[in-house]
Amino acid sequence: MGKLFGTDGVRGVANVYPMNVEMAIKLGRAASHIFKKARPGRHKVIIGKDTRLSGYMLESALMSGICSMGVDVLLVGPLPTPAIAFMIKNLRADAGVVISASHNPYQDNGIKFFSSEGYKLPDEIEDQMESLIFSDDIDSIRPTAEEVGKAYRIDDAEGRYVSYIKTSFPKEYDLSGMKIVIDCANGAAYKAAPLVMQELGADIVVLNNQPDGCNINKDCGSLYPDIIKKAVLDHGADIGISLDGDADRVVFSDEKGNEVNGDPVMVFSAIDMKRRGVLRADTLVTTVMSNLGLELALKKQGIRIIRTQVGDRYVAEEMIRGGYNLGGEQSGHILFMDYNTTGDGILSALQVLSVMKRTGKPLSELASVMTVLPQILMNVRVREKKELESLPAVSKAIHSAEQRLKDQGRVLVRYSGTENKARVMIEGPDSDSIREMAESIVGEIEKAMGVIK
Repeated sequence: MGKLFGTDGVRGVANVYPMNVEMAIKLGRAASHIFKKARPGRHKVIIGKDTRLSGYMLESALMSGICSMGVDVLLVGPLPTPAIAFMIKNLRADAGVVISASHNPYQDNGIKFFSSEGYKLPDEIEDQMESLIFSDDIDSIRPTAEEVGKAYRIDDAEGRYVSYIKTSFPKEYDLSGMKIVIDCANGAAYKAAPLVMQELGADIVVLNNQPDGCNINKDCGSLYPDIIKKAVLDHGADIGISLDGDADRVVFSDEKGNEVNGDPVMVFSAIDMKRRGVLRADTLVTTVMSNLGLELALKKQGIRIIRTQVGDRYVAEEMIRGGYNLGGEQSGHILFMDYNTTGDGILSALQVLSVMKRTGKPLSELASVMTVLPQILMNVRVREKKELESLPAVSKAIHSAEQRLKDQGRVLVRYSGTENKARVMIEGPDSDSIREMAESIVGEIEKAMGVIK
């Protein structure tokens, strides 16, 4: 049995296994079988997508698979991933599906599932789905006549989401007098993000909001922060907001054209929430990728951090377990759990803007609360993901770096959950030395694992 699910659903090149029509039908059938067992009666699943050309093909296949199991489908079209999480609860659906490869190029696509509570599925449910798909245990289940599922199109989904997300912004403030640049990445938020900011009174400059099916994330969005930084300076804006293709993550530019990623946003948000008495258990949940400077800054404020493995769904699972309400990743997936159940770029932007309004401070000053330790991240494309512990030379290079740094830094080597890449991250007091250590580890990985140049 092959492994279908990575850290964020099933992902790959569209129309190539496993991201093909045949697998989409099977995923729809398997998911429907599992969700139907949760309660009796008629069931419904929401399907949303981003702006990729292949979304039409995969949407039709998923819809067919779900309907073939006697489950109705609610089609909402291109919407941010977090909007689907919200709509599941809003429409009281049994589950939701998002067709998106997030920040990946347009030729890729992905399928990720959400529960009836709006959370990404845990590993054990995904394992059940894989087992059903590869065993053909449900192949004989074929409802007929009136038991076959129907498909409906929901025309007002975007409006519902926009109306709801605005309620997360304090009623006593608006955005009048603020100039905001928004990079929509030609993705799922190309309508919703500008609409939210405009309706709250901001003077907006919108970039990359003309999707054509092939330009999502193309030299734009959160993976290309220089675009938003330049635009902020060119337009004299107060802030730049750069989303990814499905708008579940966000990277900012301050008014001086400096990039602000998820780490400082989590720090000043946590401090603000603690000051207002709303940070549950005075705790922030983040991943092993967050900079050590985040930990040091929060420790001074009496705020505890809990680290998880990489992936916003693991952050969410820990938040649910402990009852925490703030968490996220350095990459810009930030979870304000009081308002939504997954990373939400537009929501995160509104929370940043609300702190700016409350404190009267520009983003550059808010972000300065955290001193970033020198950090280097290097990616290596590999042919296969061998166990790192089974590669003596790689293990030796990692151990050597850890010994040199001791308690002055961190070494993290892992595989990407969505691509065939090894990621090497090192933090320490000196940029030159951590680069040397990272290059040494990368060199050993390249020797050991058949690198794709």
